[in-house]
Amino acid sequence: MTTFVTVLSLLVAIEFFYILYLETFATTSASTGKVFSMTADELAQPKVQLLFRNQGIYNGLIAVGMLYATFVQRDLLVPLLVYILLVAAYGAFSAGKVALFFKQGGLALLTLLLLLLG
Repeated sequence: MTTFVTVLSLLVAIEFFYILYLETFATTSASTGKVFSMTADELAQPKVQLLFRNQGIYNGLIAVGMLYATFVQRDLLVPLLVYILLVAAYGAFSAGKVALFFKQGGLALLTLLLLLLG
């Protein structure tokens, strides 16, 4: 694995750790509202906070998986990146926003392409 792919894989992990932070620890912050296009009133709802915290744990596990795949078991990197792209595609489709795919999966797509071409 090239150094560039390793760096990109780390950036994907950092991206998912950031999402973990927003969803689990900063559920009512202005940054979370901006990232998810939600108002402070929406973010303050207990059900929304519960759902965000639950989803944040999943995103954190993806980040841990990326680190594990990058440094321990490299053959897991391709399936994990494909999973991230599928999740990004579903999110874009369900939200009706194509740009969401590239926001959530763009870095993973670039990493996967470079990994497969290298």
